[in-house]
Amino acid sequence: MKDILFDFISKYVSLKEDEKNAILSLDLFRSVKKGTILLKAGLKSQDSYFVLKGCIRIYYIIDGEEKTTAFYTEMDALTPHCAINKAPSEYFISCVEDSILTVSNSDMEVEINSKFPKFESMCRKLSEELLAKQQIDFDEFKTSSPEQRYLNLLQKRPDLIQRVPQHQLASYLGIKPQSLSRLRARIIEKDKG
Repeated sequence: MKDILFDFISKYVSLKEDEKNAILSLDLFRSVKKGTILLKAGLKSQDSYFVLKGCIRIYYIIDGEEKTTAFYTEMDALTPHCAINKAPSEYFISCVEDSILTVSNSDMEVEINSKFPKFESMCRKLSEELLAKQQIDFDEFKTSSPEQRYLNLLQKRPDLIQRVPQHQLASYLGIKPQSLSRLRARIIEKDKG
């Protein structure tokens, strides 16, 4: 798993052996079982996550119903808002699949950044990429119909269709599970015709 992490980092900065050893000394790697809740709404956390293998999701509970807002899969990074603003989390984070994650916190990041300043520039680049991607995703969601959202998902993240339970997928698309079933059937019919 460490090779996956180092390959990812090497896209942004080159690592020397002492830098790799410093990262390994932080004991970042965690195996987490499907269904594990990593963060509960109302609690504070300083943890940030990077998915090496598996799938995690963010969801809110509104009027007793789960509303999924994001999925994170291989090579996705997630720093919950509460880790930045030091306030209780407004949402839950849980594992959709058995996952292998790196879990870090701001103290670790400060320590590594002070020893190896290049990590700070890497984190800044990553944050900028993530922010741009989230803005595009948000704009697409706001300006598209449920059918367009599903087609976008099929095009950009087809793996989620197989990996994520239908009720979570429907919630993510902003529709009810029954509507998702009808939508899929309609798309299949169009493809046949």
